[in-house]
Amino acid sequence: MKKIIVGSLNETKVDAVKKIFPEYAIEAVKAPSNVLAQPIGDEMTRMGAINRARFAKQSETCDYGIGFEGGVTFIGGKLFLCNWGALVGGDDMLFTASAFHIPLPDAFIEPILEGKELGDLIEAYSKRRYLRTKEGAIGLFTNELVVRNDIYVQIATLLKGQLLYAQKN
Repeated sequence: MKKIIVGSLNETKVDAVKKIFPEYAIEAVKAPSNVLAQPIGDEMTRMGAINRARFAKQSETCDYGIGFEGGVTFIGGKLFLCNWGALVGGDDMLFTASAFHIPLPDAFIEPILEGKELGDLIEAYSKRRYLRTKEGAIGLFTNELVVRNDIYVQIATLLKGQLLYAQKN
């Protein structure tokens, strides 16, 4: 059976890959992003996902490595949530995808620029613990119509679609 290693021990991210790639054996490893703890900007967030995927792919026992990274980005002076994923295979194969940019409160801008992490900010803002590992910021600010798992399922779907397209062509 083919195998994917996910560069994260986060159950939400690993479960998303299991859901979208049921024909693969899925393993998880702790992988460094090699970017800021709270990535700022789509480029940095994307690079964090790529770094995690490349780390996961280092194993000789897998066909693909997948990494995810959540961050924030600025658009028109407003702060937005951003999320990226990457799939790495042999022969320099790299696919990336992003999903769900939504605005965040202006009150988050200064703390983010000071180095605070979004997870800490949303838990303080909502006065709820473990929000970052459950519904996340997306769940909080969409009244749970979209939750964190939805982000990673969408990104994993986009990655698989690109992989299938490349295999066909």
